[in-house]
Order: sequence, then C-alpha cells, then structure tokens
Amino acid sequence: MQRQVRRAAALLLAACMLLTGCGGQRMMMGTGGTAGTYYAFGGVLAQYMKNYTDYSVTAVSTAASKANIQSIGDGDYQMGFTQSDVMAYAWEGSKSFETDGPCRDFRVMGALYAETVQLITMKDSIKTVSDLKGRSVSIGAPGSGVYFNAIDVLEGAGLSVDDIKPQYQSFDDSKEALKDGQIDAAFIVAGAPTSAITELATTNGVYLIPIEGELRDTIMASCPYYAPLQIPADTYPGQPDPIETITIKATMVVDADLDEDTVYQLTAAVFDHAEEITLENAKGAELSIENATSGITVPFHAGAAKYFAEHGVEVETAE
Repeated sequence: MQRQVRRAAALLLAACMLLTGCGGQRMMMGTGGTAGTYYAFGGVLAQYMKNYTDYSVTAVSTAASKANIQSIGDGDYQMGFTQSDVMAYAWEGSKSFETDGPCRDFRVMGALYAETVQLITMKDSIKTVSDLKGRSVSIGAPGSGVYFNAIDVLEGAGLSVDDIKPQYQSFDDSKEALKDGQIDAAFIVAGAPTSAITELATTNGVYLIPIEGELRDTIMASCPYYAPLQIPADTYPGQPDPIETITIKATMVVDADLDEDTVYQLTAAVFDHAEEITLENAKGAELSIENATSGITVPFHAGAAKYFAEHGVEVETAE
C-alpha cells in the first residue's frame, strides 16, 4: 500500500513536470554505477533523447537493474537500464524479486547491447571457474543481477556460495579490492570493454577467465536467457586472445503509464541515430531493430511497438 501511495504521488508530480507551466518536460533515467557501461552509455542516450524529443532526460547513477525497476514502480524514474534476466525475474516474481513479489509497472522500450559476464582475476593460478573454490570472490550486491549471474556460473561448475568467500562489491570496489589483494577474483557483468576492467588491465594487468565448453552448455541449458559470446582479442590491454563467455542483454525499460507518443519519440531518438551514437560510445554499434526486439520475454510498451512495427517488426505488448 505504501508503495502504491508513493507511486501515485510521484506520478502526479511527474505529470505536473510535463506541463510547460510546471518547469518543463523532464524525465529521469536510472543507469548504474559510475564505473559501469550503463552510466556512460546512459549519458549519451539521454543527450540524444533531449536533442530529438520534447523531453529533458537526466541520466543518474543508481544501483542498476533491480533498483531501476523498483524506482520506476515507485514513480521516481520514468525509464532505466536493466539486465534482460532481471526484468524477467521482476515480471515473474522470481529470484531477486521472490521476496517482494512480481513488479509489472514497467514495459520494454528495447534491448540495447550484449551484457557480457566477465570473470576477472590478477592471479595466474586461477584459470577456470572451478579454481575459485576457497577463494575470495566479488559477486555483486546481494539480489543484484550480477549476483544471480555469478550464482548461475558457480552452480554450472558445481560450486555454491558456501564454496567461496563471497564479497558483495560494486564494479569500482571490486577493481580496488583486486589491486589491493583483498579479493582473488570478481564477476563484472557489463558491456565489454568495461571501464573498470580497462583501468585495471592498463595499470596492473588482469586475466579473464573463460566460461566455455561443457560449463557454458550446462549454464545455458538451465538458464535459457543466456547466449554465447566471444570477447574479441585486444578488447583489453594485455589480452592477446579471444575469450569465450556468456551474455544477457542490456535493456531500456520505461514506466508502463507513459503515453504512447512519448515512448515512440524516445525510441526513435535512440534507434534513428545509432550511427551518430556509435561515434560517442562503442555500444551504439549494437543498436539495431533486430537486436532491440529479439529474445525479449517481457511485454513492450505500445509506443515502442508502434516504432518497431513501422520498421517491419511486430512485438508483444501487454495491452
């Protein structure tokens, strides 16, 4: 009940802000930590939304996927980044949303790019996921998307949280802890290259642990929202060989209560300008109609569906 009251009040405020007489047409976009791809890419997308719509969009640093979905539900943000697996948890009320129950106050605007499960270490003695047994490993904040990705990978290798010394750290904290020798390895789930890993690779050197072969097959068989991905050679300094791993999708979701024309404009502002966006952030190269609409199990917003239909792709909506 408290969330419903707060959401109603926030929606009333948002509606007022959309009126010219109440300060202009403003929107808030939840991203992620400042060392991750969500934050950097979100700033670029917000600028294009400002330039090509009637809305002033502000990208803000947040605790990422789950927090962004909940903040949309509370009426604090009008849009946000989330992992495709986390939004499925929200819709179903499973895993990170098992305690709180389903959250369906959002709709999909479109998938943006591949989110790479990157397992990194500075110890050359750690070569496989199985080598993490007994080690101190950063697995993201409890209940976060990274946390459940880490659990999926560990379980695929026959390990559990009890088999490691889990540390619940952000990307930036993981980077610093690795440098200081406080942890042995860290899971970082973000578009590659990720700034935290690039910095560590440049200043200290880092190894990427592959997720491949039978391990990858096992993970994908039990968690079908993953797909195989290869991190190309030289993505990071000192990485001469490609690395096999798994991926989910970084997805932009919006408040279900936004009107159709608004979301249509926001969608067009991004996907009509993929080439220009790519010049400012490499993740723009992955913006496409096909990538935006494939492999998504949660309903799209009607405004996004209208845009994609005009480009020959029909998507599912909740209406």
